[in-house]
Formats: sequence, structure tokens, C-alpha cells
Amino acid sequence: MDPTAVPLEAATPDFSFLGLFLQADPIVKGVMVVLIIASIACWTVVFEKIVRLAKARSQAKAFNAQVRTGGSLDSNEKGIAGHIVQAGLEAWRDQDSTESRAERRDRIERAMRAALSLEVKRLQTGLPLLATSGSTAPFIGLFGTVWGIMNSFSSIAKSQDTSLAVVAPGIAEALFATAIGLVVAIPAVMAYNKLSGDVSRLQSSFVSGIGILGNRLARERGSASRAAAE
Repeated sequence: MDPTAVPLEAATPDFSFLGLFLQADPIVKGVMVVLIIASIACWTVVFEKIVRLAKARSQAKAFNAQVRTGGSLDSNEKGIAGHIVQAGLEAWRDQDSTESRAERRDRIERAMRAALSLEVKRLQTGLPLLATSGSTAPFIGLFGTVWGIMNSFSSIAKSQDTSLAVVAPGIAEALFATAIGLVVAIPAVMAYNKLSGDVSRLQSSFVSGIGILGNRLARERGSASRAAAE
């Protein structure tokens, strides 16, 4: 037996996920690291938005039930509903005897919609990351693919050997970079579409309650003004 012979197990490339990462070219490895970090960031945003939207939907349901039944308003309540009620009550207290009921209602509703818009912008924080990752991750992975294939051609040129053992490692790491890019992009796009739709539906739910509450506050201010004049 030749003592200089390399065992078959040692010569066989490791095609496990960890092995492909460790054997990859530094450029391809850097691409993989960037994609993995992007994936972690995207999933962090997704879970954070799921929790926040669940709380916001509960607040929207309670807010609509409260304004439809004519319940008492609490400006000290926390969350989106509390900020909307606080903005509405502040506009309601800003009395102007020259304005009509319709003008008063419009002013109160504008104040509450402005408060809602601010809260919606806060809910949308992080969604651009999902959109950006979904659109760019495949191309970042493709860059790693191209670089890995170039390494395979370089190996062929150096060894003058076109066997699968020569080209397989470079091709494998190239395809692995592509796969990671798709693993990042597909969930990011799906999550962005789902969460954007949820935010829009949540905003519409609050807007319907704002219309009812604006009419109620304008009517109460009008009744109070007439009582004071009498």
C-alpha cells in the first residue's frame, strides 16, 4: 500500500450545509453570511409585526365596539386607540363658535386620522426591509453562483481535468448560494404582502370607527353650545 495515498474519505468533498459553507471561496462565503444575516433580520421583523398587529387588531375591535355602543372614552388608554381618542378629544375641546357641525366633525376626524397615520407609519417600520430583501436576495445569491462557477472553471484550467471531482465543489457552493438567496427572498416577499395587507385592513377598521366617533363628538359639542346659548 502506498503510504502517500490519500484515503477516499479524505478526498471526498463534504456536501453538507456546513461543509459547503466552510469550503466556499471567501467571496461566496461573504455572500452567504450577508444572506443569512438578512434572513435573521427579516424573520425578526416578521415575528415582531405579528405580535404588534395582533395587539392592534384587538385594540381596533375594542375601539369600534366602544364607539358603536356610545361607551365612555378614555384618553389615558395606551396604544393606537388611546392616541386616536386623545387627538379627537383635544380637537373636540378646541371650541369655535363660528364653525358648523359639519366643519367641526371634519376637523375632529382630521385630527384623529392624523394620529392614526402616525401609528400606521410606526407599524410599517421594518416592512421596507422585507421588500428590499425579497427583491435583492436572489441577485445577491446569483452573484455568489457566478463566482462559484468561475472558481470551477479556474479549477479546470489549473488541473487540466474536467472530471466531476474537480468541478463539483465550486458548482455545489454556487448552487448553495443561490438556494440561500431564494430561502431569504421567498418568505420575505410573502411576509411583506401579508403584513402590508394586514396593516391596510387595520387602518380601514380604525377609519370606520373614527367616522362614527367624529360624528358623535361633533354632535355633543353642538348640543353643549346650544345649551350654553340658551
